[in-house]
Order: sequence, then structure tokens, then C-alpha cells
Amino acid sequence: MGKLLRNLLKSPMFVIGVSIFVLTLLIAIFGPLFYNVDTHARDIVAGPYAGSSSAHWLGTDHLGRDYVSLLIAGLRSSLYVGFVAGIIATTIGVLIGLFGGFRGGWVDELVLISSAVKDGRSLTLIGLIIGLTAWSWSARAVRAQASSLRSRDHIALARINGASTLTIVIKHVLPYLLSYVFMVFIMQVSSGILSEASISMIGLGPVDSTSLGIILNQAKDNGALSDSIWIAFIPATIVVTLTVFALYLINTSMEGVFNPRLRK
Repeated sequence: MGKLLRNLLKSPMFVIGVSIFVLTLLIAIFGPLFYNVDTHARDIVAGPYAGSSSAHWLGTDHLGRDYVSLLIAGLRSSLYVGFVAGIIATTIGVLIGLFGGFRGGWVDELVLISSAVKDGRSLTLIGLIIGLTAWSWSARAVRAQASSLRSRDHIALARINGASTLTIVIKHVLPYLLSYVFMVFIMQVSSGILSEASISMIGLGPVDSTSLGIILNQAKDNGALSDSIWIAFIPATIVVTLTVFALYLINTSMEGVFNPRLRK
């Protein structure tokens, strides 16, 4: 594991991705300490779509609220949604995928069928809770990896020694998949951020909060697009793109290190 971690740190893609994502986390966590987000993101501080100034670096939105404060508040909300969706989808998907892939037979078939049904319903539930409608992809991905471990010698030995399915999965299957599970989590976080931005941008997000998607939706609905006020769109779009792109770089670089076939 130490060698793999060193290989990761040697990957420019991994270093760039982690650097960008850590920067977004730092801005989301510590930004309010340097910028009065709670006040400026709520109160009117200037006229609608006022230009940038020393007091308001990116100007204001359609209501006259400070745009930098909105970006920080929106980034915090979008990251929160992404992590909640990632944790829920990964946890459910890993549990179902592990036991379905390891046991095989009717359990395996049930995982495939149930995940397919869930995918169909996820279109109608996407505006309610992203995490509970995204687990099926994780389940299928982890199931495929767990299935490949069924015939390993250490699994057969554990069975001969009388180990239960739960013991085998926890002690002999899950440790082999930890790096893969982490990559699944990264992709689910990325998907959660994109899903939130997408549903909020088309007006299906919560109206009493601020997120990057809601910022884009409000700009679209209040004349920024027709009046070519691009400052209302570009910063939020860049933040979403950079955050998701950073997660993509991290996942791709990890796959290149942890997947032996890709390393060859």
C-alpha cells in the first residue's frame, strides 16, 4: 500500500486534482471567516447586477446581494449535498454489491434486477434525494469486483475453516476492495454535485437555500442571460466545473495506480 501511495503522489494528475479539490474545501470551510457570508449572501448590499468593486469583488446578483458571498455559500451547500449523496449511495451500493457479488446465485440476480428497477425510478426521485437513487451504480460496480474474488485461494480456505459469509466479506473481501470503494465514493460525490447543480439550475432545487445550481437558476430567471450579464453565470459555472474536474482527476489517477492492467 505504501508503494501505491507513493506512486499516487508521483502522478501529476493526482496532485493537481487533490490541490484543486482541497482549495475548494478550504474556501468552503474557511471562506466565511474572511468574508461575511451569512450577512452578504442574505442582505442587499448594492443595486442589482452592480459591477465589481473593492467592497464586492464580483459585484452583486439580481437582488443586489454580494456575489462572492453567494459563491462561497453555494459551494458549501453543493459540497454538502455531494458528500451526503456520496456517503448514502456508496454505503448502500457497497453493502448490496459486496454480498450480491460474493454470494452469487439468486442473490446476485436480485441485485441486478433491483438496481435496474431503481435506476428507472431514480428519474422521478432525483429532485428528492440524490443519494438514495444513485446506489444502483455502486452496487453493480462493487458486485463485479466482489464476484472476481469468489474463487481466490484465501476465500476457499476461509470457507473450509468454517468462516461465515459475513466474516469472509468483512475480513477477506472488503480489504481487497477498499481502494476501489474509495474511487466509487469519489465518483458518487462528483455525481451528487452535478445532479444537484442540474436539478437546481432548471428550478427543481430548494427555494430557501443557496447552491451553485440555484445561483445559475436565479441568474437565468432574472434576465442575466438575455442582458448578457455573464458575470452572473461564469463564476458559478467555473466553480462547479473545477470541483467535478478535480474529482475526475483524482479518480482517474487512482484507477491508473490501483488497476494493474492500466499500469501495464
